[in-house]
Amino acid sequence: MIFVTVGTHEQPFNRLVEYIDRWAGEHDEEVVIQLGFTRIEPKNCKWQPFYSHDDMIDMIRKARVVVTHGGPCCYMEVLRMGKIPVVVPRNSKLGEHVDDHQIKICHEYLKHYNNILLVEDIDKLGDDLSSYDELTGSMKAEERMSNNPVFCEKMSGLIDQLFQ
Repeated sequence: MIFVTVGTHEQPFNRLVEYIDRWAGEHDEEVVIQLGFTRIEPKNCKWQPFYSHDDMIDMIRKARVVVTHGGPCCYMEVLRMGKIPVVVPRNSKLGEHVDDHQIKICHEYLKHYNNILLVEDIDKLGDDLSSYDELTGSMKAEERMSNNPVFCEKMSGLIDQLFQ
């Protein structure tokens, strides 16, 4: 199963939804889409505007591939669950967001961690879905896990210093 999420931003993400729906019609794999405010009703995919957080987590766990918009919270959640996300950032020139911060953040993230598949040209998404295992084989989702243990260790050290 492929799970696609466009997030909760109020502008539609037609480019991604249209492409995925067309792709799903040509391939024999279940595709589930969280549409957000996109008003297209896919014909070849299971979809809802929004899923509960628990349902999203469940679908991420079950999915062979997770395709997300370029919001870091979303693709970081996928990485925390041990999967390499395919990330399609929204583009302001196409009316998908107010600016191109998703594109910029994705490029910076990729430069530092190299564990997302970044797709800016939607016409290349199908190739990445077909070659997903080959493209992600050497990537490690664990490389960018939660920063909580590091934070807790530093905080513990600071507290210990206060009581010395």
